[in-house]
Amino acid sequence: MQATQQTQAEHTTDATAGVVRIHTYSVEPEKLAEFLERRATVIGVIRSAHPGLTSTQLVRLEDGTYTDTWRWESFQAMAAAFPLAQSPEAVAAWSLVSAPPTATNAEIIDER
Repeated sequence: MQATQQTQAEHTTDATAGVVRIHTYSVEPEKLAEFLERRATVIGVIRSAHPGLTSTQLVRLEDGTYTDTWRWESFQAMAAAFPLAQSPEAVAAWSLVSAPPTATNAEIIDER
């Protein structure tokens, strides 16, 4: 999945609550089941190599697009996993996305 990736040098805050990477994309309904299987594989591959991935959440929005939020212990843990975004498993999963995805990094500042 190609997206702008912030480097550690650009990250200036110390998030104690963690960080998230939020992807937004579309998947054709007839490809959704296969996409979910491939997404689960990607998550497993990343977690086995980088346990700093603490949770993921896929949400379908009213317009039919999806937001896919991946929570990380720290920016450093997230950045360390970036190379796996080009793994064969990830490439296979993202090949089912129907439009170029977007990605945004965010710091969690309050959670209740």
